[in-house]
Amino acid sequence: MAVTEFFAGEITTELLKMLISITRKAWFCKYSAEQLILTINELLPIIHEIKYSGVELTATRQHQLDAISRALHDGHELAGKVLNSSRWNVYKNLQLSRKMEKLEKKISRFVQGPLQAHVLADVHHLRFESMERMDRLDGSFSRVEQRLGSMMIGGGNGWWTEAVVRMEEEEVYEGNLLKVGMELGKRRVKDMIMDRDDLSVIGINGIGGSGKTTLAREICRDDDVRSYFNHKIFFLTVSQSPNVEQLRQKILGFLSESKFNGCSNIDSQWTLGYSNNINTVTPTLVVLDDVWSLQVLQRLIFKVPGCKTLVTSRIKFSSPVLNSSYELELLGEENALSLFCHTVYGTTSVPLHADADLIKQIVEKCKGLPLALKVIGASLRDKPEKYWIGAKNRLSRAEPICESHEAELLNRMKLSIDCLPEKVRNCFLDLGSFPEDKRIPLDVLSNIWAELHNIDEEEAFAILVELSSKNLVTLVNDSRAGDRYDSNCDILVSQHDVLRDLAIRMSVLESVNNRVRLVMARRENGVPKEWERDAENPFLARIVSVHTGEMQEMDWLKMEFPKAEVLIVNFDSTDYFLPPFISNMPKLRSLVLINYNTKTANLHNISVLGTLSNLRSLWFEKVTVPQLPKKPILPLANLRKISLLLCKINLQDDQSELDLSQLFPCLTTLTMDHCIEMTILPSSICHIKTLRNLSITNCESLEELPSDFGKLIFLQVLKVNACPKLKALPVGIKNLVWLEHIDVSQCVNLHCLNEEIGGCLSLKDIDMHECPQIRKLPKSLARVRKLRHVLCDEEVSWQWKDFEQDLPGLCIQVAEQCFDLDWLTE
Repeated sequence: MAVTEFFAGEITTELLKMLISITRKAWFCKYSAEQLILTINELLPIIHEIKYSGVELTATRQHQLDAISRALHDGHELAGKVLNSSRWNVYKNLQLSRKMEKLEKKISRFVQGPLQAHVLADVHHLRFESMERMDRLDGSFSRVEQRLGSMMIGGGNGWWTEAVVRMEEEEVYEGNLLKVGMELGKRRVKDMIMDRDDLSVIGINGIGGSGKTTLAREICRDDDVRSYFNHKIFFLTVSQSPNVEQLRQKILGFLSESKFNGCSNIDSQWTLGYSNNINTVTPTLVVLDDVWSLQVLQRLIFKVPGCKTLVTSRIKFSSPVLNSSYELELLGEENALSLFCHTVYGTTSVPLHADADLIKQIVEKCKGLPLALKVIGASLRDKPEKYWIGAKNRLSRAEPICESHEAELLNRMKLSIDCLPEKVRNCFLDLGSFPEDKRIPLDVLSNIWAELHNIDEEEAFAILVELSSKNLVTLVNDSRAGDRYDSNCDILVSQHDVLRDLAIRMSVLESVNNRVRLVMARRENGVPKEWERDAENPFLARIVSVHTGEMQEMDWLKMEFPKAEVLIVNFDSTDYFLPPFISNMPKLRSLVLINYNTKTANLHNISVLGTLSNLRSLWFEKVTVPQLPKKPILPLANLRKISLLLCKINLQDDQSELDLSQLFPCLTTLTMDHCIEMTILPSSICHIKTLRNLSITNCESLEELPSDFGKLIFLQVLKVNACPKLKALPVGIKNLVWLEHIDVSQCVNLHCLNEEIGGCLSLKDIDMHECPQIRKLPKSLARVRKLRHVLCDEEVSWQWKDFEQDLPGLCIQVAEQCFDLDWLTE
C-alpha cells in the first residue's frame, strides 16, 4: 500500500469519527434544546414580571435583566433552529452545537456569578412599598428620640412610636374603608376590564386626592385581575411633565420582550390598529397613572389585541380615546365622617365627649375628599374645642378663587399648613422644589435644610415624622434603614401631587423676583417666560429649582441670584450644560444635580463649580463624573459632603494620582452608591485628613481599596458593602484608631477580616452578614474592647461566641436571609 493511500485512509477514518461525534452531539442537542425551551418559557415570564411590576428599578438591575432577557431570547431562537436541523447536516450541526455550548456557558456564568452578586447587592434597595404605605422602621430610631430630648415638635413622649403605630392603624383602616367607599368603583372597573372585550381603553377620573391611584393599585393587586391577566400587569406613572418617548419605550419593551401574542417585534404600527397576523391572544394590562394631556395619552396607547389600558386622570378624556370611563365618587357623609373620626380620634364614630354638630360641620367643608379629611383631621388632633371652633370659622371663610372644586379644597387644606410651627411649615414648602411623583432621599433634604434652616440630620428626620403624622408626606424606607450608622439615602420621602401643588401655590404669592423659593413647577424646554421677563433684575430666592430637558449654553439666560443658598437642578437628558448663572450665586451652599433619564448624562461647563467658594454639599445622580484638572484653579475649601449615586466613574491611570486633598481640603463625608464602572479609588483620598465617613456601596467593579488607606486616621464610619469583587481589606487598617463602624456586608468574595482589625480600638459595630467566604475570625478581635454589636451569618456566629468572655456586653445578631420576591407584590 502506498504511503499516500495509508495517510489518506487514516485521515478519512479520523474525519469520519469526527463527523459521527458531531452528529451524535447535535442529536443530543435536540433533547437539550427541548429542555432549554421549557426552561426559558418558565423563566421569561418571571423576568418580565420583575421588570414590569410597577416597582421602579435601578439602572443596574434594569441592565442585568435586559441582558438575561436577550440571552434567553437568543436561546429560544437557537433551540428552535436545533430542533429544525437535519441530523445529517454536519456543518450546520457543528455550528449549532458550538453555539449551544457557548449559550449554556454564558447563562451559567450569568446565573452563578454576576446575577447572584447583583441580587445580594440590590435586593435590599428594591424592597420598597407603594406610595400609600410605610413600613415600620427599626426600633433603633429611639436614639434619635433620646438625642432630641425635650425638643418635641409634635409634643408628648414617644412621638416616633406613636407615629408608627398610627400609620399602621391608618393603613389597616383605610384598607377597610376602601372596601366600603370604593367597592362599587372597583367592581365596575373590574367588569369593564375583564368582562367587556369591546373595551380596550378604560378611564378612572376624579379630582386630585379622591383616590384614583389608590383604586388603580387596588385593582392591580386584586387576585381575580392578576389571575385573568396571568400577572402580566405593567403600572406606569406618567405625571404632568413626562418624557413621552421614554415612556413609550418602556411600554414597547414590555410588549415586545413578552413576545406579545406570538409577535416578536412591536412598533408604532400597532398604534394604528390591530394586526391581522395573530396566533393567540394573551390578556395584558397596562396602567397609565396620573395622565394630564390628551396628546400624551394618545401616544401611550397601543392597540394590541388582548391588551387593556387603564388610565387615571383628573381630566375626563373624550370618548374616541377612552372606550369607557368611571368617575370616582367622593365619600358619602357616613364614610367621610368615619374617616375623619379615625384620623382624629382613632375610632370610626364620634366619641361621646365630642361635639357631634361641630365635627359634622367641619367634615361637610371637606366635601368628601379623602385627602382633605385626613389632612384637616390630622391638624385638629389633640386640639382644644376653641381651636376647633376657630378652624371651623376659617374653613367657612375659605371661599374658592374660582369655580374649581379642587381650588376650593386647596384653600381649605392651606389652613392645615398655616397652623404648623414656622420651621416645619418652611420645610413642607421646600418639598415643592422637587419634581412630582419622585421620591426624595432624606440625605438630600438634610443637606438642604442644614443650610436653609440650620437643621441637623436628626431634627430633619423628626420634622418628616411630624409631617407624616399629619398626612402631609409619606415616609418610605429600605428594610435595613433605621440604624445609627445607616445612610439617609435609604430613607425616602414621597408627597401627593395635590399637596405638592399646595406647597408651590403657597410659595408663589410674591412677585417672581422676591420669592423665597423660585421653582419650575413642571418640566420646561427652557427658562420660563415669567423668569425671562424679569431677568434684568436680581432674583432674591434662597432656593432655586429648575426642571428641564437637554440644555445647551445658549438656552440659558444671564441671571443673578445674590441670596441663593440651594440650587436643585432636575433634568432628563444624556447631555447637559450646567447653568452659567451658577457663577452668580456667591452664597450657594448646597447643589443637587439629578438626572431622570435612563442613561447617565455627560456634563458640560463643570468649571463653573470652581466659583463656589461657599459650597458645603454636592449631590450628583446619574451623571458621568468629568475628568478633574490636575491643578485645580480654586479648591472647594468649604465642601463637606459629596454624594455620587448611579454615576459613571472610570478613572484613568493619570487621574488616579489626582491630589483630592487639595481640591477638597475639608471633606468629611464621601458617598458613592451604584457607581458600577468604578474599578479603583484615587490614592489621594487617603490624604484627606478630615474624612470621617466613607461609604462605597453596590460598586460591583471595585476590586481593592488604596494601599495608603491607613492614613485616614480620623475615619469613624467605613461602609464597603455589596462590592462583590472586593477580596480583602487594605493593609494599614490598624491605624484607624477612631473607627466606630465597619460594614462589609454582601461582599461575597471577601475572604477574611484582617488580623490588623484588632488595632481599631474604638470599633463598636461590625456588619459582615452575607460574606460567605469569611470562615475564620482573627484572634486580634479580642483586643477590641469597645465592640458592642455584630451582625453576621449563622455559620460564623459560633466563632463570635468564643469572644464573649473577652468582649463583655457584645451582642451577636444573626442576619435573616431574605432572597424572596415579595417586593414584587408591593
